[in-house]
Amino acid sequence: MGLGRFLPLGGPRDGAWIAERAAESVLRHTVAREVPDVRLDGLRIALADPDRAGEPAVPPPPSALPPGALRLTAEFAATAAQPLPATASRLRTALADAAAERIGLSVAEVDLRVAELLEEEPSPVPPAAPPPEPTPRAAVGPGDSEADRVREAVLAVPGVTRLTGAPDRPVRLTERPGGAALPHRHARVDLAVHRDHRALDVARAVRAAVSRALPDRPTVAVLVTEVD
Repeated sequence: MGLGRFLPLGGPRDGAWIAERAAESVLRHTVAREVPDVRLDGLRIALADPDRAGEPAVPPPPSALPPGALRLTAEFAATAAQPLPATASRLRTALADAAAERIGLSVAEVDLRVAELLEEEPSPVPPAAPPPEPTPRAAVGPGDSEADRVREAVLAVPGVTRLTGAPDRPVRLTERPGGAALPHRHARVDLAVHRDHRALDVARAVRAAVSRALPDRPTVAVLVTEVD
């Protein structure tokens, strides 16, 4: 689906991930707005130390990285109007702050490489398109399915703009083996968040809302696939 890998949001107990492509869109827009004399080229996010990654408290989505400190690597082009070390410092700060404050990624390292010197400043970033209209909050009656109750609970969380994933399965309810205990259920929700909301905070609220919506209190994983 072109989403890239799924990056951990928060820590091992947060049960949330974000598509690398979605995180990249936030970072690129932040750089274009806050460091306009830089053209951000290659951008990659990976575990800083895979051997020290944690074990998630809930089953992760396929291709998801385990919780752990992240390393962000990027190539950039800039003019010589300012000393390159100063430009790199501003870029590093913008990327680190956006990753933590606008997304919720635990970035421990930001590695930068100058790829090109520009003769003129990059073109200004176009204004962001308005987010899509939220999905209508249809009332849920007693005869509706559990998946319908989960959808309603998720769409009521501030910052959620829509459900995503497979058109017929934005909500997945499965049973997990319980080992010596009885099996218990697990829910996974794929969604998009508004760009003005921190993805990790929205994911935490969604997990709580889904758990409350079902009487057996399943474990919950949230996958943010888009930032609108």
